Amino acid sequence: MSNLSKLTVKSVVRTNNQDPTRQRRLKLVAALEEQVNVADAALKGEDYSVLHKAWDKNDTGEKVLVDRMRKVRAWFFEQDGGWYVQCKYGNRTLVLADGNSVFVKTLKEVKGALLTLKAAAQAGELDEAIDNTIKKREKVEAQFQRSR
Repeated sequence: MSNLSKLTVKSVVRTNNQDPTRQRRLKLVAALEEQVNVADAALKGEDYSVLHKAWDKNDTGEKVLVDRMRKVRAWFFEQDGGWYVQCKYGNRTLVLADGNSVFVKTLKEVKGALLTLKAAAQAGELDEAIDNTIKKREKVEAQFQRSR
């Protein structure tokens, strides 16, 4: 008797029941929630870091999974006597109505701008901006593949 005959083997095609637009929206909302935490830390004069898993070599040279702190980069910066708040999907800045940034006067207002962007993302108002960003990235990747 073979080992495989002891198992129940079936063919299956894995399906994803969630709409891709909804998945993208949830990803952006989670990132905006993280940016609210970054803004809160910036108001206190601190850096915001999160714990993530990384592979490293131990003393004997074996690869092991370890926990590391990773500093989260802010999507806002000070310039022109105020603060610019950008909304990003991955490493790309989303193009909002007429520009790519929201301008606020003080650091305290950054959190409000981020919460407004989060509400807009939850309502689906940023879906088109996300789609445009993804299409641009796919177009650049296709050009890169043709040039190779």
